[in-house]
Amino acid sequence: MENSPIIQIAKKVCPAVISIVISKDVPQIEGFYTMPFRGRRYIVPKLSKGRKENVKIGGGSGFFVSENGLILTNSHVVADPEANYTAILDHQKDEKMQVKILARDPIHDIAIAKVDKKDVPFIELGSSSNLQLGQMVVAVGYALGEFTNTVSSGIVSGLSRFITADSGMHRHAERLRGLIQTDAAINPGNSGGPLVDIDGKVIGINTAVVFGAQNIGFAIPIDSAKKDIEEVKQYGRIRMPFFGVRYIILDEQIQKQNKLPVSYGALIVRETLGEEAVIKNSSADKAGLKEFDIILEINDKKITIDYSVQDALQEHEIGEELAFKVLRQGKEKMLKARLEEKRK
Repeated sequence: MENSPIIQIAKKVCPAVISIVISKDVPQIEGFYTMPFRGRRYIVPKLSKGRKENVKIGGGSGFFVSENGLILTNSHVVADPEANYTAILDHQKDEKMQVKILARDPIHDIAIAKVDKKDVPFIELGSSSNLQLGQMVVAVGYALGEFTNTVSSGIVSGLSRFITADSGMHRHAERLRGLIQTDAAINPGNSGGPLVDIDGKVIGINTAVVFGAQNIGFAIPIDSAKKDIEEVKQYGRIRMPFFGVRYIILDEQIQKQNKLPVSYGALIVRETLGEEAVIKNSSADKAGLKEFDIILEINDKKITIDYSVQDALQEHEIGEELAFKVLRQGKEKMLKARLEEKRK
């Protein structure tokens, strides 16, 4: 057992894995009172109007990818812009540092952060382009937000997986594609930790687990993160293509309910009153798209539940011109739009 490769991987990787503690300033609780509602009484906290206290509201994992303190983690771990993030570098020494969030990529669930420290231990980034089913992997993280440097081993169980995951912010669901499936144990709190190969190189970022199932976890391919890191180094931010429409994906059920002419495509429609279906001055607006248009194809690829407008945009770069086949009032039209950078 002393010669197990897992032991060598753990010694190499664990020093570079950190815990990320999420805290927030919230009104201080002064006491409690009861409130009647529908024949029952409920206990409600009484909040102070002036005083606030810093309260831990969650946690996750991350890992150093450079000696100057650059960190990779999940976007959903550091999603709240109003929260404070603290890195615990060494639990035994209680070494803590403030985390600065440099960029978030919610489409791929990746975030890049940094601490102000030099000569930190870091993990070398590998490649996720040539992964094989059955190859051995090791997951490291802050399991359940309590157990530091939890190491679990397994294999690559699947490739190019697709899941819909709760982002944790406003119950918004994110569609994640191209994921690595593994049977290495990934638990809440492991999010943001590394998935490494037999050489101790990072091939993925742990991101999700299927509750109610055993030995099914997912990681983001590291090649997506490498691209984001280069963008941050070059531009100081992660640049993402932006089109500028709100839409719903059509299927047979929606077609029958609304008596629509097609059962596929993206129907451009506002979600609530007061918002724009086509964002003013966006690429879509400049291309001439209108509310109630149905985008049938983008660059000759049919838009369906399994291939949305966002999926199509991810395959292209800022500045590229795309061809859109659109159904408007029963007639097909061809439009062209040049992708622009998404701005806050």
